[in-house]
Order: sequence, then C-alpha cells, then structure tokens
Amino acid sequence: MTNAIEAKLAELGVTLETPALPAANYVPTVQVGDLVYVSGQIPIEGGKMVIGTLGDDMDVDGGVAAARLCAISLLTQAKAACGGDLDRLVRVVKLTGFVNSTGDFTDQPKVINGASDFFVEALGEIGRHSRSAVSAPSLPFGVAVEIEGIFQIK
Repeated sequence: MTNAIEAKLAELGVTLETPALPAANYVPTVQVGDLVYVSGQIPIEGGKMVIGTLGDDMDVDGGVAAARLCAISLLTQAKAACGGDLDRLVRVVKLTGFVNSTGDFTDQPKVINGASDFFVEALGEIGRHSRSAVSAPSLPFGVAVEIEGIFQIK
C-alpha cells in the first residue's frame, strides 16, 4: 500500500532510490530519541555529481536544481532510517545548506530554497523547517551544494 507521501512523490515524478553510501569514515544517519540526523548529501543526477561554483560557472537556477537533488537524497536517507516506511516521518526539523560560492555571491538562501521548496511541495506542512544557508569557498569533490538535515520520526 502506498502512503500519502509516496503518492505525492510519484505525482512529482520523484523516485527515492537506494540511499548513497558514505564517501568517508561516517554513517549516513544517527538516531537520538525521535530525531534522525542525516549526514550531508550532495547533488547527484544520472550517477554524476553536480559540480560548480555559484557566482562563477553556475547560476542560481543551477544551484536551486542541485539543492533539490540534495533534498531528495536527504529524504531517501530519512526513509531508510524509518525502516522504509515514510508514514513514520513526523516532520523536517532543520536543514543546513552549504553553497560552493564565490566571495561576492550572496544568494545562498535562494539556492537552498531548492531544497526547502521541495520539502514543502512533497510533504506539505510537515516539510516546513528551520534552516541555515551558508557560503563555502569549496565543497567535497567540487559539488555545488551540500545539505544536511534533522528529521523527527515516530
């Protein structure tokens, strides 16, 4: 049986694939009580990382699309932490978004809106969250965006 979240994702054309494995010495999620902390997720599309620097070789729209990919990966990891049952998801609590950007680029919030907008569109009210959007002079592998998240589950 498909739950409401899975149905909405299907309507949006989003499929949650197998969660990515860590690229270094860490775990993808840690659960403390009813909170799940999801390690930073990077944008991957078609098996390739989305590389770029905002304010240099990538525009805001490209950054927004990269942030949306990160959000999909975050939800994939949260689903795994829920034992595959998104009915256990209570809410998105907080996102911290890192934007690979030049020193004079100031639209980090617009970029991370790609993730925030996805969560609200896919999850409705439980997708609303607190958030930080910060600049980084570089990110692992040269990716455009990395986002970590905190989710409440039951």
